[in-house]
Amino acid sequence: MEENKEKNMQNKVIIVTGGSRGIGAAIVRILANEGHQVVLNYNQSKELAENIKQELKQEGKEIDIFKADVSKREEVKELIKFVIEKYRKIDVLINNAGIAQEKLFTQITDEDWNTMIQMNLNSVFYCTQEVVPYMITNQKGSIINISSIWGVTGGSCEVHYSVAKAGIDGMTKALAKELGPSNIRVNSIAPGAINTDMNKNVTQEEWEELKQEIPLESIGKTIDIAKCVKWLVEDEYTTGQIISVNGGWYI
Repeated sequence: MEENKEKNMQNKVIIVTGGSRGIGAAIVRILANEGHQVVLNYNQSKELAENIKQELKQEGKEIDIFKADVSKREEVKELIKFVIEKYRKIDVLINNAGIAQEKLFTQITDEDWNTMIQMNLNSVFYCTQEVVPYMITNQKGSIINISSIWGVTGGSCEVHYSVAKAGIDGMTKALAKELGPSNIRVNSIAPGAINTDMNKNVTQEEWEELKQEIPLESIGKTIDIAKCVKWLVEDEYTTGQIISVNGGWYI
């Protein structure tokens, strides 16, 4: 009985943005299986979100799904309102939603640039700013941003994507300093080459060539990132870090 009580006290209310596919879906699954109350945010992938919900329900795990375009502040407000009204708190925010685009710098349009910044950087700002007041009130919390290796090193033909991800890393470091006294931790995970839908245009030959550049000679899996998220959810003394999960591709 005491053991179950302690376990329930450790279970957290966690929002995962962009949780219906790829890295987000892996994060939702691993955290739900740890017994946490997960709120899966999606925008367009309703069927995928519902499939994950049903899959976990069959395993005895209940999650919530909530549609919101996190690049729009008003929809973010609705997401946060839903979670607060139902659970009265938010323990962890995982900013995972985002898009990618490969394009020569000279061909990036104003629309390309603005869309990338809005979807990949402004969304993190909106979600974090709407959640932080509740964490400050509770004097605890964890914000985990899913960044990218390109935010650290820069990626050729992905300048606008690299800028957005570098912005997330800058926000992570600055906010960690500001929120530390409120016992709120802020960290980024910077994945390397991960086999997801976002990389569906990469050919098998290109994957094989890429492996030769990575010391571990393998492409990362979504579960590799999810395991790092799980650790950060449990951790109590790591903040302001950009954690590279890339097989040694960038050291």
